[in-house]
Amino acid sequence: MAMAIDNALEFEVDFSSYSTSTTTTTTTDDDPARAWNDWCSPVVDWGSLSSDRDEFQDLIESMMDDGTGFELAQVENESSDSVSVSVSVSASTDRIIADDETNSGDLKGLRLVHLLMAAAEGLMGATKSRELARVIFVRLKELVSPNDGTNMERLAAYFTEALQGLLEGSGGDYSKCLITNGTHHHRDRHHQSDMIAAFQLLQDMSPYVKFGHFTANQAILEAASHDRRIHIVDYDIMEGIQWASLMQALVCREGPPTPHLRITALSRGSNGCRSFGTIQETGRRLAAFAASIGQPFSFHQYKLDSDETFRPSGVKLVQGEALVINCMLHSPHFSHRAPGSVASFLSGAKTLNPRLVTVVEEEVGHVGNGEFMGRFMDSLHHYSAMFDSLEAGFPTQCRARTLVERLILGPRIAGSLNRIYRTRNEDESGPWWEWLNRVGYKAVNISFGNHCQAKLLVGLFNDGFRVEELANNRLVLGWKSRRLLSASIWTSPPYSDL
Repeated sequence: MAMAIDNALEFEVDFSSYSTSTTTTTTTDDDPARAWNDWCSPVVDWGSLSSDRDEFQDLIESMMDDGTGFELAQVENESSDSVSVSVSVSASTDRIIADDETNSGDLKGLRLVHLLMAAAEGLMGATKSRELARVIFVRLKELVSPNDGTNMERLAAYFTEALQGLLEGSGGDYSKCLITNGTHHHRDRHHQSDMIAAFQLLQDMSPYVKFGHFTANQAILEAASHDRRIHIVDYDIMEGIQWASLMQALVCREGPPTPHLRITALSRGSNGCRSFGTIQETGRRLAAFAASIGQPFSFHQYKLDSDETFRPSGVKLVQGEALVINCMLHSPHFSHRAPGSVASFLSGAKTLNPRLVTVVEEEVGHVGNGEFMGRFMDSLHHYSAMFDSLEAGFPTQCRARTLVERLILGPRIAGSLNRIYRTRNEDESGPWWEWLNRVGYKAVNISFGNHCQAKLLVGLFNDGFRVEELANNRLVLGWKSRRLLSASIWTSPPYSDL
């Protein structure tokens, strides 16, 4: 049997000497269980992140002059496709502005969107169009800043930077490697603690992270309610925060003894964003947390091939375990995975006949024919909704929002535009929930309890968030008119009666 496990790491939690007296909380800074609790239940010093907002100066009055209109007209006349593209995305432009209720004026935001559209169209055109795009970028940078202004202005600043990077050939996928070997890498080289703080703040501001985790965890609890052993194969474990809440639920539930939980985490090569050593640390932290609450637990690693091919024969299976496949594709600091990598994992996992498959992904709805401009406008619409939701939840915490936008959303915008620019002539596979249905996975109905849990979670945040249930096995988190992400639940044919 060809084994893909390299230097497999296993953590087993031994409870032979476990007693309630050993659960006393320690105050030492190097205690891994305490560190894990701090990560999962962050206590943020909002005072240090708050400041009085300077009075906003109207920076875009100059956009009313004839020069801007002339520039837009030039771009539209340069490309034969520009007029049709502009018409096809006009409705999306209206939605972007309509969803941004905190905008100081619809006209200001609308003009920024038009400038971004013109720059994006110029990027796709001939030499003269690209030169004109450079002029538009200069203009945009005079009008907007990522640290000040309305949602639309801050958003426009990040899109300007991302588009200009593509034009100059430096548009790297900033979302591809936000954390490498435990160190955060971005152009400003912020310390990892800043990234952790930004992630914690995002969890406080939005249900974006917890929605997927809680929906998947509830489905796992229901599918394995009578099993004594549960084995989860996790596609991208990141810091493993999803599994702390699952462990707590397993320990606290009534009925049979707490089942043994085993997690197999996929790791990439040593140069990948989630290296073997980084995932080792995640495993140690999870093991320490499990020991602190009395959860029987073991942790394994599976090292993917260099091309990220998933070989099912490399997964260690134990008879009697309820096998769960977990695939989170929405984490805000998630390292983007190529469609081939995700397809390899989900296709290979199907041969293992898993009891349950949980997939969380961003909702993508393309405008027009799905080519670059349509995908660009969809990305602009998506992140406009994200910016709007953060401001609605924390209108006075401008420094906190700035940290989240600069360290998480800004790099994701750059990565998103980089991908749609590089793949503009390629066919898209569509959402993964459609793909899973095509390859033979069977839908598992979302339970009433799971739906209620999602609504309760979203109810803790701003009224603009909403939950939809689609196709019986899919819950969708939305902000106003925009769907942000979905969680879908599946199983393999032998368990199709779930």
